[in-house]
Amino acid sequence: MTDDEGQTDLRLRQAIVELLQRRGPEASICPSDAARAVYEGQDEGWRALMEPARRAARLLVADGEVEITQGGRRVEPDQARGPIRIRRAR
Repeated sequence: MTDDEGQTDLRLRQAIVELLQRRGPEASICPSDAARAVYEGQDEGWRALMEPARRAARLLVADGEVEITQGGRRVEPDQARGPIRIRRAR
């Protein structure tokens, strides 16, 4: 991982935590919310941050800070396939 990738991962983790803090305790976010928050351009470049945002969410799961859900149910990060949501750990 390059220094730039490490900085992006850190910014994505911070964005996930901050976005969840601004929402209600039961609310969730999409990884795209974090990708858009971190991306500095005005175009669709945030899409390239989708996998890094999912990776940041997995790291936060490992730290016990968040959960990944599908269909409103918590799933293990390595079991998630397709669209996910991120919510505060319960």
